[in-house]
Amino acid sequence: MNTGLEHITNVYFIGIGGIGMSALARYFKFLGKNVSGYDKTSNQITSDLSTLGIDIHFEDNVNAIAQTFFNTDKVLVIYTPAVPKEHKELVYFQEHGFLVKKRAEVLGIITKDVYTLAVAGTHGKTTTTAILAHLLKASGAKVTAFLGGISENYNSNLIIEGNEVVVVEADEFDRSFLQLHPDIVSITSMDADHLDIYGEANALEDSFVEFSSRAKDYLLVCNGLPLSGITYGIEDDSEYCAKNIRIDNGTYIFDLKTPDQFIKDLHLNLPGKHNLLNAITAFAIAMLYGSPTNALVKALFSFRGVQRRFSYMIKTDDLVFIDDYAHHPTEINALHQAVNEMHPRKKALAVFQPHLYSRTRDFASDFAKSLSLFDQVFLLDIYPARELPIEGVTSDWLLEMITIENKKRITKEHLVKEIKQSDAQVILTIGAGDIGEEVNRIKEALLV
Repeated sequence: MNTGLEHITNVYFIGIGGIGMSALARYFKFLGKNVSGYDKTSNQITSDLSTLGIDIHFEDNVNAIAQTFFNTDKVLVIYTPAVPKEHKELVYFQEHGFLVKKRAEVLGIITKDVYTLAVAGTHGKTTTTAILAHLLKASGAKVTAFLGGISENYNSNLIIEGNEVVVVEADEFDRSFLQLHPDIVSITSMDADHLDIYGEANALEDSFVEFSSRAKDYLLVCNGLPLSGITYGIEDDSEYCAKNIRIDNGTYIFDLKTPDQFIKDLHLNLPGKHNLLNAITAFAIAMLYGSPTNALVKALFSFRGVQRRFSYMIKTDDLVFIDDYAHHPTEINALHQAVNEMHPRKKALAVFQPHLYSRTRDFASDFAKSLSLFDQVFLLDIYPARELPIEGVTSDWLLEMITIENKKRITKEHLVKEIKQSDAQVILTIGAGDIGEEVNRIKEALLV
């Protein structure tokens, strides 16, 4: 793959523990580059990267960087926009003539001269990208895929089978996706989000319109979006449409109407109508790319999901424990729909960690409505990520808006104890912060 980065021998990452950054780190390591990086905190991702021989430190300190990364001719520095502009290491590299690029710019370079399938949307893009990558790999395509989550099938956020086609999750945060050069584009959703970047929903929508215009061959859009493209949907007039949907023991079975054929009895082992939509667009993209239909049908059946996307940690008749990345009201609504459909008439406890002060402030009433759909709610403190606190925006403030009586704010220290005392039959840990780090602890306690 000619990327224009062939002269680079050393790649340094600032924010290497992020899901998108770590996929790039794996990619460059696979290419034989010397890879190292910084992150604010250690997590499962940084541990996994370390086992690949990638050196990582957790202090913003130029002196902690190995000498090999100070040769300006041979070094590429990649940073995430979530890192503050005054970060010492970032400032050093910027001020000393190094090649410094955002993650999105590097993805843009990689996708420039290779056939690229890009999935965008405020919700659904990670699962759709993972399904698409699996469909292509399992049907024999020479694919490289950068995923925004850990695929259960491959236990990785990177798939490298060859360089005929690239699959990439196109991130709207910081308008990153406008750096890409896609041939086929799918837009799953355009709900308001990242208003800390865009200011207002219209600006976000304009950004999606601009990105959709970059599709060289095909644009697929979820039916109902204000975009002109090939439509997909469920039981409607879409060009790619799921029909005759049934549920058998937690598995969707459905038929797919396409512009020129009718495919019967597709199986999807993911719950929720949102995942059905994700599967339809992934299947449609793979068909438009030219993958053989019979192989795609078999591949869809074997897709196992993405970690932290409706991930069953415990699934017995008496107790269900699900972990999910949902961090927007629309995603929480979809999660509730899936729980209701797959586990009807069971009492459900939502343990939610809000992500970002600005998002909590912007969607507080919607979060309250979504969480009030559950039988019981535990709220953790807001996960700040890249933000400083906003006065008055707290979990206690959000808790007051939730209309059900069975609700409380809890700390991580008391999390396990409070969950064990609940009589809920379905327990959900929800959020995009570090709540995922608590999942194994909760699981072990529940299984005792």
